[in-house]
Amino acid sequence: MTSFENCGVRKDIADGSRMECGICWIVYDPVEGDEATQIAAGTPFAGLPEKWRCPNCDAPKSKFMAIEDDV
Repeated sequence: MTSFENCGVRKDIADGSRMECGICWIVYDPVEGDEATQIAAGTPFAGLPEKWRCPNCDAPKSKFMAIEDDV
């Protein structure tokens, strides 16, 4: 599966997988969480609120792709 094929597909993603925004390429790392939106460290991507958006470009969760090394 290429990065763009897994865009928005989260059911097969491990809890520790980092996710990359397909618009601005910022990486969501569950180890770090998202300080800008008060998401605690240790929160997997699938555990983010449905309304969570990229803190850099405001893209929706569906625009994030699993980083292939993490899948």
